[in-house]
Amino acid sequence: MPRRLLKKIVPPPHTLRRRWIVRVFGERLADPQLWTLHRRACTYAFGAGLAICFVPLPVHLLLAVIVALIWRINIPVTYGTTWLLTNPFTAVPVYYLAYRVGAALLHTPPHHFRFIADVHWFQHSLAPVWEPFFLGCLVCALVAGLSGWLTLEGLWRWSVRSRYRTRHEEPGA
Repeated sequence: MPRRLLKKIVPPPHTLRRRWIVRVFGERLADPQLWTLHRRACTYAFGAGLAICFVPLPVHLLLAVIVALIWRINIPVTYGTTWLLTNPFTAVPVYYLAYRVGAALLHTPPHHFRFIADVHWFQHSLAPVWEPFFLGCLVCALVAGLSGWLTLEGLWRWSVRSRYRTRHEEPGA
């Protein structure tokens, strides 16, 4: 099941190689391990993509490709998972959740703030929220990455086992 689904939604490697963010890495992208739909490459890529979503800088997609190249895991799955969770519609709730988790772990009351893009806000209003936000991002990245990897690993194995059982059942039994 997961493999067939991934084959449907993952674009071919030659279309991704044309994108500017991926083209920076040159010939390293020709490694077939980066594009294969094997269980190990996909489940690790899914977990890594979920963990990357909680990096509090706007470099998610670039970081996804770098991590996939270093660990030799599936690039489209890492890239897609990262985009799935952290996109313009979900970024604020994801980071708010991370902040609330960090505040709960540090036993500090959540600080209500209003973002204003100027130097004064970064100098004075960011100080009370950066520690819980950073800790929450770190904890959420670890939890999301591990739970995503374990969940997809379990689903993949269950799917393979169930297909094997249905293929090898005795007829008429």
